[in-house]
Amino acid sequence: MGAAPSTPRLGAVAGAAASPGAAEQMFAALVGGKAYPISSEFWRQLLELPLTQQWPRDRVLQACHAFAQNNYHTKHLAKILIHLVWCLQECMAESSHAAYRKAINAAYISSIFLKFIIENAKTDNWQELSLEIDKDEKGLENFPSEQSVEYFLMRGVLNYIGSVDQTLYYCHIILSTTFVSSNAEGASCPLGRLLLLVLLILIHYRKCITTSESFPSSNVYTSDLNTNVKDAPAFHDNPYYKALSNAKDSQYDRADVEGNAQNGLVVRLSFASLFDALGTCLKDESSVLLLYSLVHGNCDFQEYVLVRTDLDTLLMPILEMLYNASRKTSNQIYMLLIVLLILSQDSTFNASVHKLVLPSVPWYHERLMHQTSLGSLMVVILIRTIKYNLSKLRDVYLHTNCLAILANMAPHVHRLSAYASQRLVSLFDMLSRKYTKLAELKNDKAIKVISDQIEADNISDDTSTELHIYTDFLRIVLEIINAILTYALPRNPEVVYAILHRQEVFQPFKNHPRFNELLENIYTVLDFFNSRMDMQQLDGEWSVDKVLEVINKNCRSWRGEGMKMFTQLRFTYEQESHPEEFFIPYAWRVVLSRG
Repeated sequence: MGAAPSTPRLGAVAGAAASPGAAEQMFAALVGGKAYPISSEFWRQLLELPLTQQWPRDRVLQACHAFAQNNYHTKHLAKILIHLVWCLQECMAESSHAAYRKAINAAYISSIFLKFIIENAKTDNWQELSLEIDKDEKGLENFPSEQSVEYFLMRGVLNYIGSVDQTLYYCHIILSTTFVSSNAEGASCPLGRLLLLVLLILIHYRKCITTSESFPSSNVYTSDLNTNVKDAPAFHDNPYYKALSNAKDSQYDRADVEGNAQNGLVVRLSFASLFDALGTCLKDESSVLLLYSLVHGNCDFQEYVLVRTDLDTLLMPILEMLYNASRKTSNQIYMLLIVLLILSQDSTFNASVHKLVLPSVPWYHERLMHQTSLGSLMVVILIRTIKYNLSKLRDVYLHTNCLAILANMAPHVHRLSAYASQRLVSLFDMLSRKYTKLAELKNDKAIKVISDQIEADNISDDTSTELHIYTDFLRIVLEIINAILTYALPRNPEVVYAILHRQEVFQPFKNHPRFNELLENIYTVLDFFNSRMDMQQLDGEWSVDKVLEVINKNCRSWRGEGMKMFTQLRFTYEQESHPEEFFIPYAWRVVLSRG
């Protein structure tokens, strides 16, 4: 028998389909202990393999273990990444199908081993990837001596991205590497974080078509629909955002099941893994921005989130961050609230959050919360965010988003907790006191005798504007309370108790022209339950338990007689016509904050 060849052979016929045995031989050599030079014919044959054969998961893991162990001295990961860049350069030079297939294979194979090594790394640095390589090796004569393999890879990938519109595999690699490689403590790998930052820059970039450019005949640009077509700014279609928006769940593709298979290639990844990983990574601002991008831009992922029964996996980290709003940036708070607003547009979501009961909320320190619903916690945190904003940020946009979420939830509230009900009424009280102070300031005769009449007019205008804003806020809060009493009173005795207990806060606004019609319903409820309380023959004084007993008894007989039906208040999120004005600077701020 002759000596074993240095390169496993696929067969004598060039371009012939590789047999399963030959393919296994090639991969056994890749993960084995023998180091193949970067100039070896082995790499060409490996990358030309048609990757159609499916291996069992245990065999893939076994191969990954062997690869990781032997990579320290074979340096095969560095070599295949270098070949990946060479394949991308070849694609840009000649755009042949063979070069394209080799590039895809190199990206796919390297991503599998990268993912495994990153997930099982013992430290948080680059050394475990063993990307150092002898640059004097044959075949590396043209490799830039001053560049590391990491730099060479990133530069090569970005050059390719900048020259072509093919983004699907790149987006797939970034998403899977970034989040599936998160560990149990929620810390993602350095490479994953870097790739995520690159993805955020790419998907939120919009390039305006200049007047010197001709408009493409195909639909590859968008325009502002609120302006005349002639004057409307037009933008090049962003292929990276499109790839992210069209990403499909690898476990279930509704279109395929219904027989309407997707045209062309799409990014396929596990939504389950992405959902779970996002729940562990949301303390990182870049993860919050990605969550927004997915929930807003990808209908399939949004639908997947809405049908999950463990919504606390995603919502609890969001609520905890809002609870600690003082430690977060205002943009991060905006993104979190917009995600909640988008989800609250779905009635099933609003019903589900009240059915999910939390054993405890360890990070909430103001009071112990045991066996409270996720919906009740959302109400408490949103009201707390409003109060924080009122005292610190004074941002009207943030106020509006919090109230919009509460308004969307209101008709579906189910057994709102006592604490959440009290917070809701106290929110009205707090806003009403602010409103009263502004009204007094506006009517203060002292403003009229200020010597500088122009300044007085400016002060009066500012006060009037703020007074108008708080009038709107108060009306929304009254609409929220009204919706609960109109559509869900029998299921919410604690809300009835809260408005009975603090009914005096509504009295000053009973005849207000903006509020009287809504307060008529609230007073219909108050009159009904006050009369039932008066009818009770009670020995001794009223206690909380006795009042709730009467309320619970009469909630069952409540028929809503005399209540006026108003159109349900529903808020939807609409992205601004020029989102790039916010998202491009924001994405770059996130990148720069990482140093």
